[in-house]
Amino acid sequence: MATIKPTLPLDQVLIGDCRQVLAQLPENTVDLIFADPPYNLQLAGELWRPDQTKVDAVDAEWDQFDNFSHYDSFTLEWLTACRRVLKPTGTLWVIGSYHNIYRVGKILQDLHFWILNDIIWVKANPMPNFHGVRYTNAHETLLWVQKEKGARYTFNYHAMKGLNDDQQMRSDWYIPLCTGKERIKDIDGEKAHPTQKPEALLYRVILSSSNPEDVILDPFFGVGTTGAVARKLNRHFIGIEVDQSYARLAKKRLAAFKQLDIDPTIYTTPNPRLRKRIPFGVLIENGLLTPGQELYFGAKGDITAKVLADGTLSHQNQRGSIHQVAKMIRNSPSNGWKLWFFWDETTQQRQPIDTLREQIRRESSQ
Repeated sequence: MATIKPTLPLDQVLIGDCRQVLAQLPENTVDLIFADPPYNLQLAGELWRPDQTKVDAVDAEWDQFDNFSHYDSFTLEWLTACRRVLKPTGTLWVIGSYHNIYRVGKILQDLHFWILNDIIWVKANPMPNFHGVRYTNAHETLLWVQKEKGARYTFNYHAMKGLNDDQQMRSDWYIPLCTGKERIKDIDGEKAHPTQKPEALLYRVILSSSNPEDVILDPFFGVGTTGAVARKLNRHFIGIEVDQSYARLAKKRLAAFKQLDIDPTIYTTPNPRLRKRIPFGVLIENGLLTPGQELYFGAKGDITAKVLADGTLSHQNQRGSIHQVAKMIRNSPSNGWKLWFFWDETTQQRQPIDTLREQIRRESSQ
């Protein structure tokens, strides 16, 4: 009897309380969850600027809870519902401020999520502390967790490195608040959602921890930033939003979105660790190098080693792999593919042996 695969409401905005809506979705089907839950800001009154203009604070009913116990119960319920639909290899991001993130983190650990990172979003343009009685609150915290400790999960390390000028991406992200044309407005021309997140923030989250065609779920969809960025990166989304006015704005925003390109190579960063392994000896077997040939350590310099028939190198009566001999010379861990060069008769200059490995890869893929 054929197995019927569960269906998902892909690229849709579902209206309702996420705790009830999530219960209707099939379990173990979502690749990534991004959650921007109520922060429970506990505002005691109105906030005014020095020029006597009122601050548009977060005072909506959806951010109001009777007490910490009420908020904790709410958090436990929606996180439990998210855990059910998340794949065993899936990860979850949740963002918060000092008002709630520590309570959320404790509940995440109680539910056996495993924390991979905490990311600090440093706001380039934070709201000042108008009363001058505290530090300016210039950051928020994102917790990145996996469903099952030790499970294989998606982290596109090289994509994030490329996004950061070929430097390893750090856990402090300097990104401005959502302003200007990116800010979704209501019918009165005012900002529609008080805590709309910048697309740049979601871009890093989604690019780093999902793959093209993956399903990204947002249980507090708001005006649809997660969905907009998911579509830009050729991912599917499922948005859940309890406020019908936000949901309408999100649907309108996403209806106007046009996919720029469907070429999958645009959205995928090659991972060198997943490429076909080519032992150094294969270069000798295929006649690209010959036993007795000299290799040069570096593009310049006089240090050499001799290629041996068994795929090892000989240097000053020591023999070993291309990596072992390089480590011996440098006195530190070394990647021999990047450090050893051969003399290329065609170009009349030294070339890295890694070019020969790439030649083998190209030929084997044809």
